[in-house]
Amino acid sequence: MKYDALGNQYSDEIAALLAVASEGSFVAAGRLLQRHPTVVSKRVAAMEARLGIRLIERSTRRVRLTDTGMQLTQKLRAATNLIAEAEQEASAGAVEVRGVLRLALPGAMGRQWLAPMLPAFLAACPQVSIVADYSERFVDIIAEGFDLAIRMGDLHDSRLIAKKLGDHRRILCASPAYIAAHGLPTEPQALAQHSCLRFSGFSTFPEWRLITGGRQQTVPVSGSMTSNDSEALLAAACAGIGILAAGEWLMSRDIAAGRLVRVLPDWQLDAAGGIYLVRPSAKFSAATTLAFKAWIEDQFCTGLPWHIGDR
Repeated sequence: MKYDALGNQYSDEIAALLAVASEGSFVAAGRLLQRHPTVVSKRVAAMEARLGIRLIERSTRRVRLTDTGMQLTQKLRAATNLIAEAEQEASAGAVEVRGVLRLALPGAMGRQWLAPMLPAFLAACPQVSIVADYSERFVDIIAEGFDLAIRMGDLHDSRLIAKKLGDHRRILCASPAYIAAHGLPTEPQALAQHSCLRFSGFSTFPEWRLITGGRQQTVPVSGSMTSNDSEALLAAACAGIGILAAGEWLMSRDIAAGRLVRVLPDWQLDAAGGIYLVRPSAKFSAATTLAFKAWIEDQFCTGLPWHIGDR
């Protein structure tokens, strides 16, 4: 017998036994289940045969549960109540904004820009708690059980539903002190004569591939510091160690404060991609997931919070 059929058989047997226990007869149980009394009787008999014990004493006038039948009925009734409560709780999660929301967020960008935003969402949704994982690694949100993730760059996982929040621009900057000491490059090829702070996570590492309009130039760069941590490279750039190519989100505050200035402002690294909100599926999404999706989209609807324009 196939699993589905076996499952249906068990369900029908349990329903028949509980109906007989509550109604006191096969006729009344049949009315409750909208089945013929003989069908109800056969299902109870099948359960007795499968378990190898009598559950009901039958007579011409009435039926009576045996002691074993009473014990089994009590436990089955408690189990069905638990199942009904679990289903109600799961269904409520589809319409109520409450529960735990697990987020996978990029490390440095998440700490700098997203972390200060999250308290506002929690204040608006007091029955929600957030578990936020900040990491630069690629997170498999389906396998690791995350509800949503923010990703930067290009998307390759076709299993995910994605919403683009904005563009991800990578620009070049250096400190005024570095420029005063070493001059300002006027074309990409001149970067080869400068100290460049190299992020080892770039797909083109150790080269920088720059674009402007329809033009593209690839430049091998070198310098006194290489790292997989963008914040460490930012600190070195502000200290005047070299020229940094990084996300606009990373350097915008230091540009606004005058600690960094744009280098080759007409050019940017071609590996721009986007800022995306991703989730496992658009079907049967919990209300909490949909509420966060609407909220974060609203935060970005007027533009990226770090956008520096043409400064």
